[in-house]
Amino acid sequence: MVAINPSASGSGGPRMPSVLSEHAVQDAFHSYLKSSLTQAKLEKLLDVDLLSSAEGDLMITGPALCLYFAALRCTTDPPSVPLPRSTKSSTSRSEPIDLSYENCPPAFTSFLRVWSNLVPQIQSLPPEHQHDLARIICNLQPLSVPPNLDLGGIAAELRAVALEISQRRSFQDRYANALQAALDFDSRGGASGAEQKQRVHRGRGVKYEWWSPFYTTITLVYNGFPTSTKPIPGILLPFLLYDILPPHPFPSILAPGISPAIEFIRETLYAALGDTLEQFPSLRPLLHSDPPRAYFASVSLAILFVSTTAIDFADRAIVGVLGTPLTLDDCPQELKPLMMELIRIGEAAREMAVEDDESAVMALSEGNEVPEETRMERVKNILLEGVGYEHTRVHQNGGRRSAEGRAVSFANRIGELAVKMTALRAFRERQDGVFKVLAGIGS
Repeated sequence: MVAINPSASGSGGPRMPSVLSEHAVQDAFHSYLKSSLTQAKLEKLLDVDLLSSAEGDLMITGPALCLYFAALRCTTDPPSVPLPRSTKSSTSRSEPIDLSYENCPPAFTSFLRVWSNLVPQIQSLPPEHQHDLARIICNLQPLSVPPNLDLGGIAAELRAVALEISQRRSFQDRYANALQAALDFDSRGGASGAEQKQRVHRGRGVKYEWWSPFYTTITLVYNGFPTSTKPIPGILLPFLLYDILPPHPFPSILAPGISPAIEFIRETLYAALGDTLEQFPSLRPLLHSDPPRAYFASVSLAILFVSTTAIDFADRAIVGVLGTPLTLDDCPQELKPLMMELIRIGEAAREMAVEDDESAVMALSEGNEVPEETRMERVKNILLEGVGYEHTRVHQNGGRRSAEGRAVSFANRIGELAVKMTALRAFRERQDGVFKVLAGIGS
C-alpha cells in the first residue's frame, strides 16, 4: 500500500506520497511496542518480574519483539507497516497510512530496509519455528527438535535493529510507559486490579539520560576548535582527560564501596577511546553529525579494544592504564556481571580471531581466495556503521549470510554491554566532559 498524502488534491492527478515526520513514526512504534510487550506477556515469553525490573536487556528485547510481531502482521509487498490511527487525528484521517520506502523518514530508512528484508523469511517459517524465533529474541531456548539454525541469524538482525532504536532518547524516555502498560494488562480482558499491580522500577536501566545536553555541548565545542587541530595519540588521551577532568568529587556512585571499581573500569574504557579514534577515523566527523551514534559506536569499539588488549585471562583481571589490575575477586558483587561479560567478550574475540586465521589458511591450502573481510572486521564495521552495514554486505554478496549470524550476534553482545555500562551514573556524569575533549580532537 502506498502512503496517502492528506493534502493531495482529489482531482489533480495521482497522489504523491509525502515523507512522514519522525514524531509520527515514533508514536506508531510506541503504540505497537505496548501491544507487543503485552502479547509477549500473554504468551509467557516475558514474565511480570522481568517486566517490572526494567532490566537493560529489555531495552533491546522489547523493540525486537515489536519488529517480529510487525513482520507477522505484514500483508504488503514490498513490506510496509500500517500505522495505527492516532486518537487525536482519527476523525480527520479517512484512509489508512502505511510506513513504506516512499514515506519513511531518512532517520529510519536503514531500519525499515533491514526489517523488510526479514519479513518474507519470518512469514515463510512454520508456526512452531515462528514461536521459536520469538523465544530466541527473548533469550529463551527454542522448543523444536532439531532446532532451525536459520533462526539465530534472523533474531540477531532483529535485535541489532532494536539495539540502535534503544539508543534514541525519545525511545528511552517513553519505554517505561510501554512496560507499565504490559504490566497493567490482565489476561482476563482488561487492566489488572490495583491490589495486583506491580510498578516498573524506573531507576533501573529504563531512562538513560544521555542525549539532550550532550548534543549541544559537542556541537559547540566541535565548532570551537580549528579544523587544523591534529589528532592526539591514544596513549596521551588518558592523561589529557585526567588533567582536564579530575575524578568526580563524590565518593559514592551506586553504593558504598562500588565507586573505585566502576571508576577504574570507566577510565580504562575512556582511555581506549583515543585508540578507537585513531583506528577508525570516520568516527571523527560522526562526533559532529550524529553525536549519539558516535558516542555509542565509540564506547562499543572501546569495549572490544579493552577486552582484547587489557584483559589478563589467567587472573581474570582488567589491567588499567598504568598497569594496575582489577581482578574479578576484587570487583563488587553488583558489578561482577558486567566485568565477567567484558572478560567473556575478550575470550570470544580471541576465539573468533583464531577461527579467522584458520579459515584463511584453509582457503589458501585449497587454492581458494582468502575472504576480503574477516568475521572480526565485520564485527567492527557493524559497531561502527550500524546494522545497515551487514544488510548492504549481504546484498552485495548475492543475499548470502551466515545462518547463525555470528558476526551480528557478537556485535549485539558488545553493544548490549555498552548500553548497560553507559546507563550507570558513573558514565553519565563523565561523558559530557570526555566528549568535549574528543570533539576537539576529532576535528
